[in-house]
Amino acid sequence: MSETERVHPGADMDGFVREQMAFVGLGDDDVALIRKTAPVVLARGPELTTALYDHFLTFPESARFFLREDGSPDRDRIERRKHSLARWLTETAQVVLGEGVAYYLLGVALSHSHREHGPGGKIPPHLMVGAMSFTQSLLADILEAEVGDPREAFHAATAWNKLLLVHLNVLLLGYFLPPAERRPPARAT
Repeated sequence: MSETERVHPGADMDGFVREQMAFVGLGDDDVALIRKTAPVVLARGPELTTALYDHFLTFPESARFFLREDGSPDRDRIERRKHSLARWLTETAQVVLGEGVAYYLLGVALSHSHREHGPGGKIPPHLMVGAMSFTQSLLADILEAEVGDPREAFHAATAWNKLLLVHLNVLLLGYFLPPAERRPPARAT
């Protein structure tokens, strides 16, 4: 099949996610380790979300999405975004990788890549990649601090990284489509 005949991954998100899991080597042992360490991660979820949004505010390019017209941080908006991030983290920690979550992630991707209004406009893809990298680092720090065995903490961080890379691949889908194809196809019934 040629590149122009390729079906958009949104036509089969479940298949796309399974392929990405295989590509990054995310297996059953990784899923079990993520689920095992999820309570540790979720207990530190508020700390993680605060650190991420504080980080965004330190860089003008990312801060512009969270500022009021007067240039001050929009704390209400930040709190709503932190709540949304906590929801994503909870679903991620549960390693829910079915079609519903794949389409949820695609919706998040499109909301980030196609925002025509609101503070800052469209979020550039390099900020999505950077945010995911920063999140991976925060998770590694949490696991190192909270998991007693350093080898298990390392393996848990590796497993979480694989899962976050699968999520990142879905999140980037909306950025790399020709303009006419940016709407995901209707779900097959």
